[in-house]
Amino acid sequence: MSSISAGIVTGDDYVKLVKECKKAGYALPAVNVFDSTTASAVLEAAALAKSDVIIQISNGGAHFFGGSSLENTLENKIQGAKAFAQYMHTVAKQYGICVALHTDHANRGLLDWLYGLIDESKDFLKCTGKPLFSSHMLDLSEEDLDFNLSESEKMLKQMTPLGMSLEIELGCTGGEEDGIGSDIDTSADNAHLYTQPEDVLQAYDRLNSIGHFSIAASFGNVHGVYKPGNVKLRPEILKNSQELAQNARNLGHNSLDFVFHGGSGSEKQKIEQAVLYGVFKMNIDTDIQFANSQQVGKYVNENQLAFKHQICPKTGTPQKKYYDPRKWLRAGQIGIVERLNEAFKNLGSFGKSIAG
Repeated sequence: MSSISAGIVTGDDYVKLVKECKKAGYALPAVNVFDSTTASAVLEAAALAKSDVIIQISNGGAHFFGGSSLENTLENKIQGAKAFAQYMHTVAKQYGICVALHTDHANRGLLDWLYGLIDESKDFLKCTGKPLFSSHMLDLSEEDLDFNLSESEKMLKQMTPLGMSLEIELGCTGGEEDGIGSDIDTSADNAHLYTQPEDVLQAYDRLNSIGHFSIAASFGNVHGVYKPGNVKLRPEILKNSQELAQNARNLGHNSLDFVFHGGSGSEKQKIEQAVLYGVFKMNIDTDIQFANSQQVGKYVNENQLAFKHQICPKTGTPQKKYYDPRKWLRAGQIGIVERLNEAFKNLGSFGKSIAG
C-alpha cells in the first residue's frame, strides 16, 4: 500500500490515492460542505473511521462560505471558494487522514468561476507548492459532446502543470445540485440518464495524453432521493465502458476512473457494483444535509423553551447553555458523523486511510 502525508493531497499524491482506492476495491465519499462547521464534521467522521475523504464545495456553497449577504457575483464566489480551500489547507492535516479538495458541478455559465480558481491556484502554488484544489468538476453534459470534450481539453491543459485533476460528466445526472442540473424526466426508462460507452472511449482518447481526469458517467443517477423504483441504476454501463476501453486501447482492468453522482439514497448493492466497475468517488450531499438538519431539529424540539425565552419562565434560570449556537451546531455535526460512518462502511473505505 502506498503511503502519503496526511492533509490535502494534490498532484501525484492525489493520483496515488485514486489508484489505491481502485486497487483495494473501495471508494471514498465526496461530501458537499458550505461552512467550517460542516467541513470539520466531515474531517471528524473521516478521522474516526480512519478513512481518507473527498470534501467538495459548489458555487453556491462558495458564495455562502464567503458571506451570503454579499452579492452573488463571480468574484465573490471565487473568493469564497478560495477562503474555503485556504481554511482546509490550514486544518486538514491535524486529523491524520488524506483529504482531496474538489469543486462540484460547474456548467457552461460557470466556466469563468473555474478559470478564476485556476488562476488563484497558480498564486497559491507559488507560495505553498500546492494548488488550492485537488480537482475541479466541469459539467458540460447538457452541451453537445464535441463542445464538452473541447472545453475539457482546454481546461485540463491549464490544470495539469499545477498538479490538478479534472472531473467531467458524460450523460445527464437527473435532478438538480445547487442550481446546476437537468430538468429531464428522472423516470427509470429515460435514455438521457445513461452514458454511451463509445462516448467514454472518445473522452479517454482526447484527454488521456493531457493529464489525469475522471468521468462522472451517468448510469441512471439522480441528485436527491426519490420514491423507491423511480430511479433505476445500471452500473453495468460502467462495466461495459471499462471493457470497451480495455479492448479497444489495450488497457489494464478498470483503467478508467469513474465517479458516482447522486449517491444519496442508493442501494448498498448498487454502490458495491459501481465500485467493482471502477468507481473511486461517490458524491453524497442530500443524505448529509438531512442528517445534519434532523439532529438540529431534534435538539430544538427537546429544548423548545430555550429558543423562546432567555430566562426559563418556569424556573427563572438562564438558558444560555441550551441556546448557545455551539450546542445545536454540534448536534448537527454529530448527525453528519453518524451518517458518514455508514457511508465509509458501504463504500469499503472504513479503516483504510493511506496517510503515513
